Amino acid sequence: MMNDKPKYKISEAAKILGISVHTMRMYEREGLIVPFKKSTNQRLYSDKDIERLRCIRNAINEEKISIEGIKRIFSLIPCWAIVKCSLKNFDYCNALKESNRPCWTFKHENNYCAEKDCRECEVYNIFNDCEPIKSKLIELTFMNSIKEKEEEIK
Repeated sequence: MMNDKPKYKISEAAKILGISVHTMRMYEREGLIVPFKKSTNQRLYSDKDIERLRCIRNAINEEKISIEGIKRIFSLIPCWAIVKCSLKNFDYCNALKESNRPCWTFKHENNYCAEKDCRECEVYNIFNDCEPIKSKLIELTFMNSIKEKEEEIK
């Protein structure tokens, strides 16, 4: 299991990944990564963050997916199904209304996620490695289909 304890300064994380600090900040600005921030606003990164960034770099360099494309893929994550939002939360959730950004890039007010730290959220963390996005989407779709069928039977 990867360590989630923030320990690398932005310059150290950039060096590990072989990228510039500017690129690290761009990934944050684009909503691909949510670094830990100390009270002094200094960014710190964990081993999990490094792995997430490696996956992002792989998607960009090997799979030729643009940053905009990665954001769109992340925006398709059914966050409401993962955190099990109630219907009343739907009216107050901008992530459901806008389809081109991941849920953790929105300011959440008056909804289930208002009190959550996005770095700690299951939706953000469930996709910290390179493989499971497609399989997790299939699993969630399949599980929701089963639940719908069960409701029809009742």
